[in-house]
Amino acid sequence: MKFIDLFCGIGGFRLGFERNGYECVFSSDFNIKVQETYERNFGERPTGDITQVNPNDIPDFDVLLGGFPCQPFSISGRKLGFEDTRGTLFFDVCRIIEAKQPKVVVLENVKHLINHDKKRTITVILNALSNLGYNVSYKILNLKDFNLPQNRERIVIVGCKVGNFDFNKIRNHKSNPLKDFLDTDGNFDYLEKSEYTILEKEYIKVQKESGLKFIGYRNKEGFKGVRPNSMHLNRVHRQPNRIYSVDGYHPTIPSQESAGRFFIYLPEEDRVRKLTINECYRIMGFPDNFIKHPLIGEQYKQIGNSIGVNMTEELAFQIINQKLLNITDESSREITGNLQELLYN
Repeated sequence: MKFIDLFCGIGGFRLGFERNGYECVFSSDFNIKVQETYERNFGERPTGDITQVNPNDIPDFDVLLGGFPCQPFSISGRKLGFEDTRGTLFFDVCRIIEAKQPKVVVLENVKHLINHDKKRTITVILNALSNLGYNVSYKILNLKDFNLPQNRERIVIVGCKVGNFDFNKIRNHKSNPLKDFLDTDGNFDYLEKSEYTILEKEYIKVQKESGLKFIGYRNKEGFKGVRPNSMHLNRVHRQPNRIYSVDGYHPTIPSQESAGRFFIYLPEEDRVRKLTINECYRIMGFPDNFIKHPLIGEQYKQIGNSIGVNMTEELAFQIINQKLLNITDESSREITGNLQELLYN
């Protein structure tokens, strides 16, 4: 079971698929610092500009993985879509698909892709894959349903040459709260009591859909009109200034926050501190021994751009379990499936 890792980032897709017995035969990412991190962990440096890749130079493979650039479609970006040159890189993915005809294609992007440009963008993508001979299905998945305490929604698009990927067969495991994933000791960065406001109890509750527990905000000088203990959003409530309780989940870790301003409230200590960089990687499913980039700002940026490993691991398992690779050795498939079930549990 061979795959290629396009727009590979720091290897979130690769980790999940390798844990299921797949072999990576090609990787590509334009970002040099990302290439450095990838090479430190996987022993190979990804190819650079995908627009310059000749498909004939890529070894044959079964599965194409691609977290193609999300900034053109992200609510955090300018949402230019295919008007942004990064958006057109999807068509380079199609160029490789057309030449190599893999059995399965797995693409990932921000959930806002589904409604971008009045749904014309997603229609173009789905039609392109269909015209290349694939049965296409898609769904918005949330990392909190894969045993990770982060409300991180992403659209996953799967194209199959034979059969259809059934998202209903995905095994969902609701995550424990954030407090179960935190470091027990370390040089934590705490805020002083004067630096933040905690809401009164009647305003605090776990949000049903997201699992977030918004509990307070950092105090900022120069902002007026903010009512104390109010849930009404104001500039002071923007993401780097929000505080969430560890009794709930964490909001999406963005790539734009290179200073790591993610603040958590610990009820047992009645204190507020920043989420550590190790905790950021852990709630994305990366192992504690993952080798990070030497620059701390780059570490935050790279994990914010990554994909949740637990989710990719389940996608890899389901491709096998749903028999989408046409593996002919029945006993081999049963052994692999049973092994992955055991490992997952």
